[in-house]
Amino acid sequence: MTQRLRMLLVQVLLVAERINVGGQAVLEGVMMRAPRSMAIAVRRPGGDIAVKREEVPPLSERYPIVKLPILRGAVALFTSLAMGLKALNFSANEAIVEEEGEKEEISSWALGGTMAVALGFGILLFFVLPLYLTKLLVPVIGSSNVVFNLVDGVIRVAVFILYIVSISRMSDIERVFQYHGAEHKTIYAFEAGDELTAATVQKYSRLHPRCGTSFLLIVMLVSIVIFSLIPKLWPFWMKAGARVVLLPVIAGVSYEFLKWSAKNDQHPLVKLIIAPGLALQRLTTREPDDSQVEVAIRSMTEALEVNDGYRDDRLVV
Repeated sequence: MTQRLRMLLVQVLLVAERINVGGQAVLEGVMMRAPRSMAIAVRRPGGDIAVKREEVPPLSERYPIVKLPILRGAVALFTSLAMGLKALNFSANEAIVEEEGEKEEISSWALGGTMAVALGFGILLFFVLPLYLTKLLVPVIGSSNVVFNLVDGVIRVAVFILYIVSISRMSDIERVFQYHGAEHKTIYAFEAGDELTAATVQKYSRLHPRCGTSFLLIVMLVSIVIFSLIPKLWPFWMKAGARVVLLPVIAGVSYEFLKWSAKNDQHPLVKLIIAPGLALQRLTTREPDDSQVEVAIRSMTEALEVNDGYRDDRLVV
């Protein structure tokens, strides 16, 4: 059996089993993750595609407790961060080449340190800064806990959108957003059972209801409710610390909502609810060219081949 026919058979069987495939755009490439596998495809400066793939057994095989609602979302968040770090490390080392043509290796420690700084910056920017700004507005908005948390939430979402708009103007980020669009299109084609070719994949939308961008927006909105549980009389430093501690809970609740909405995305009410997340994806995705779609397809087919029929539905695009 030829490679093409074998992969087509694998795809048909996996669609029949209704598995979900998630992904992430990286530097000049795409990481795709099936329930039991991961594959990263990166376009090298010379034009060829570098691939890394591996089997990734679910944690639930060793720890059944992580299947519990809410907890599985928190676990998925940290698992995705670890997978994303590995994918970024691979893509950086394959996509970045020195002028004389020799590869410039980036250590995992260096990239891990950068990611840790970025994560800390994100917490300060999206959770601590809005709290501080809202605290300054207390003389204007009054002492109502409900109003305080609503204003805090509005500021948080506004900061998030301004951040996305700002980074989208960078040329390197523009290409990452194109690969993000290629990832979504490829997943749509897979879910529809279509043949994975550039011409076929390009017909699909770059906006997907299970996108990580939508997840982040849901996190922002869910946090408004959860942060309202923090006692109003606590000092600023305790409120800020509690927000960090509550992040896994917020991620878990947001995950459950995203999973539910993805399964019911044809319902009129659900369409209305997920519309803001899809609208935000217009900022974090761009229309890809065929060469970028080819990279996403390669990542998808490699992940499906390693996955080999295993089913699950926990992944976020």
